[in-house]
Amino acid sequence: MKAIIVDDEKRARMNLSILLNEYCPHVEIVADCENLPEGVKAIRRLKPDLVLLDIEMPGHSGLELLDFFDENEVNFSVVFTTAYNEYAVQAFKLSAVDYLLKPINPDELVTAVQRVEKQKQKFESYKLLKSNLQNDVFDKIAVPSGNLILFISLSEIIYIKGDGAYSDVFLQDKTKHTVSRNLKNFEEIICLNNNFVRAHKSFIVNLDFVKAYNKSDGGSLDLITGLQIPVSPEKSTVILEKIQLIKR
Repeated sequence: MKAIIVDDEKRARMNLSILLNEYCPHVEIVADCENLPEGVKAIRRLKPDLVLLDIEMPGHSGLELLDFFDENEVNFSVVFTTAYNEYAVQAFKLSAVDYLLKPINPDELVTAVQRVEKQKQKFESYKLLKSNLQNDVFDKIAVPSGNLILFISLSEIIYIKGDGAYSDVFLQDKTKHTVSRNLKNFEEIICLNNNFVRAHKSFIVNLDFVKAYNKSDGGSLDLITGLQIPVSPEKSTVILEKIQLIKR
């Protein structure tokens, strides 16, 4: 696998090169560049499989990389390196785009490289990331499903049912998508949106589709589809608080 490093800090490039040589010896670093224009030239010339790209650089943000390429030219995967805050990390997760927080952890670097080898990132994922970072409200999520990356509007999700390492996402149009993400991962990504709540160890629910909260038999949420979702006892207070918040 051929890789290019793009980072304005020389020390950061050196550290990343050392980590790759030690922990990912099959990755060949064919260039390291100190700014985006140099990186674009190197990508066009050397045709890498992977670009390790800093976001916060003088002159050009790493997110502007896509502005230099048409969709059919993006034959490489990108792993962003960033010291961004929690909000931005949420945007990365929503967009199914790989990222590494600085200082870079070797184990996380290995995992990111392995993900790139298994599944090529899609151009749409990078566009969604850029949109999510620029907006105050997240309205779409990208999730892996087999060899695909699905782009789903949050408003279309009725509920998500977890089953081990996989989850079933049930949509308003009555379709179901099985994706390779556990429910905890979904909880970390979308439950910051007040419309979504982890009602049970196996379910996340979009409160927009809840018709009633039933306190009997341990508690359940009655959906407009007719389905009943069980509520864990410890989640009842959280659900009532979120319902009240949405009503305001």
